[in-house]
Amino acid sequence: MATSCHIIVEGNPAIVYISRGGSPEKMLPVLTKFLAKFWQERDISGEDMDTPECLVAQVTARFAYETAEDDFSNLKVGVNYYPNVGYLYRISRDRQVSVWQPTDPYRQNPQRGLEVCQPWSPAKASR
Repeated sequence: MATSCHIIVEGNPAIVYISRGGSPEKMLPVLTKFLAKFWQERDISGEDMDTPECLVAQVTARFAYETAEDDFSNLKVGVNYYPNVGYLYRISRDRQVSVWQPTDPYRQNPQRGLEVCQPWSPAKASR
């Protein structure tokens, strides 16, 4: 079964939805490498205006390329949370990525977002 996910950027209301390949084992290596380059470029250019907007655009472009197989229908950008996601990745203003897992209250009302999710722990996942 495909693992879907959301990518959320602090300071931007857009929510990126990816319908497959959303497990931490697949997402974190790609996201971590991408973000290192993104932050490096921002630092070199001295640019910090509109960072949340640029980050959502670049994340969308990167994962469109990363997850596309025969079409681009697995990637969406909107303002609604989907109840079926396996993980939610939050990129904060301090450049940290946190991984969250939905709970039953999230599945019942996904628009509550991270408020009703629990932090993901690699230790829990390996048990």
